[in-house]
Amino acid sequence: MIKKIVSVIVLALVIVACSSSDGDGDKKAADNFDRQTMLINWADNIIIPVFQDLNTKLESLVTAKDGFVATPNQANLDAFRTAWLNAYKVWQYAEMFNIGKAESTNYVYQMNVYPTTVADVEANIANGTYDLTHANNNDAVGFPALDYLLYGVASGDTAILNVYTTNTNAAGYKTYVSDLVNQMKSLTQTVLNDWTSGYRDTFVNSTANTATSSTNKLTNDFIYYYEKGLRANKIGIPAGNFSTNPLPDKVEAYYNQGVSKTLALEAIDAVQNFFNGKAYTSSTTANSFNAYLDYLNMAKGGEDLSTLINNQLNVARTKLQALDANFTNQINTDNSKMTIAFDELQKAVVLFKVDMVQAMNISVDYVDADGD
Repeated sequence: MIKKIVSVIVLALVIVACSSSDGDGDKKAADNFDRQTMLINWADNIIIPVFQDLNTKLESLVTAKDGFVATPNQANLDAFRTAWLNAYKVWQYAEMFNIGKAESTNYVYQMNVYPTTVADVEANIANGTYDLTHANNNDAVGFPALDYLLYGVASGDTAILNVYTTNTNAAGYKTYVSDLVNQMKSLTQTVLNDWTSGYRDTFVNSTANTATSSTNKLTNDFIYYYEKGLRANKIGIPAGNFSTNPLPDKVEAYYNQGVSKTLALEAIDAVQNFFNGKAYTSSTTANSFNAYLDYLNMAKGGEDLSTLINNQLNVARTKLQALDANFTNQINTDNSKMTIAFDELQKAVVLFKVDMVQAMNISVDYVDADGD
């Protein structure tokens, strides 16, 4: 009888302990943050306005290109270059949104794989037949290919203009540059149309915490862009962080020789603005990662992660601002400043990729092959 009573008591204690443990787990996992308001802010105030602006800038690029192709002179070359840079700066805000139609159309890789492979560009022009949408041409299209064709196809503006006027295949060069710009505009219009004709509603209504939900997918896109598109591609790879020696020919906008820093600063602004939920066309802010982390911090206790991230991004920006406008010059004269900037950017990777995703209970869905 005593054994029976002891068994019942032990069983009761086990049940209570299990119940208590389950309750603590539920409390720990509780997350009632309004994801939908965050998704609505992302879609309506940031993503769609970014693609609208990029589409408008690419319309201007088409117009400038048409003028140059019709009359390849210095004034039209300058206008073409200005339109290219204006669109390229907006691209820094769009590249992280590799979701929906952008993902399925290989959009990011069609717009900004650098450095461009000059041999592929020249082969396409010489052959006169090409499929710009093919993956084999990712390194022969988009902003980097235009960088080469507007700045690097010959030495000096007079020689560049001769390529499009007196060269034996001037018609081929004009056709290719025209096809490039038209392809960029067409792809962007497709992505924008997708957002405004149905995908927006699908996106904002996907509020669950699953691997395929909007928040989880875009969080991964955001971190991937910061880690790879900004930290590695713009700074780490050309600075030699992943190779034996620096690779100054791998900077973004290599042939322009003066806007690498401009594009990097636009990129870090884009990252921080999105993190804080800042509208693209105004100073208004609404729910985004910072608000989500603040909510989790208040609900569960812990460090002020949103402040840590913002502070680190500010430090990284300061290091970028200290660089030469021409990253190739910076690498060749004092590469230590590039590696210092990389180190500060890297510190935010840890905050994003470890602390933020753990707090939000989101898994990283891509493999990091950098060894960092």
